[in-house]
Amino acid sequence: MFNWFRKKKEELQFPDSAAAFAHACSIGYTPLIGGLVPALVEESGGLNRDGERTFLISLAAPGRPLQLWSCTLKGAPGYPEQGDFVGFRVVTIASDLPEPVNLIGYIACRLEPRLVPGKGWAVAQTYTPENIKPDFRPM
Repeated sequence: MFNWFRKKKEELQFPDSAAAFAHACSIGYTPLIGGLVPALVEESGGLNRDGERTFLISLAAPGRPLQLWSCTLKGAPGYPEQGDFVGFRVVTIASDLPEPVNLIGYIACRLEPRLVPGKGWAVAQTYTPENIKPDFRPM
């Protein structure tokens, strides 16, 4: 009735990004438009002429991690480094492209290796520029 007798779930703290990513892989996230999928930065591809920094990331997907190239957007207030645990924001899913390149999106934030029950992964730093407005979803 009032959840008085429900046992309070403790947040899960992981020792590092790799352990947090391994746990995220065991959960198996399904990429959805507008969703934030945990990922691990494998390597940096550098800065391109449009002001975006590219990275090879591994997404925590059902079955096995998916590797794809992604980027932070132009004007991002920061960028990740190799080995960081990040959140990949799915903007669209291109049905005419093969998996995993059909996932179109960007690296939105760095995640803490801490999973909060009912809320998800804690955000350590945002990489989303201020000119990107969050989606408005009416209830």
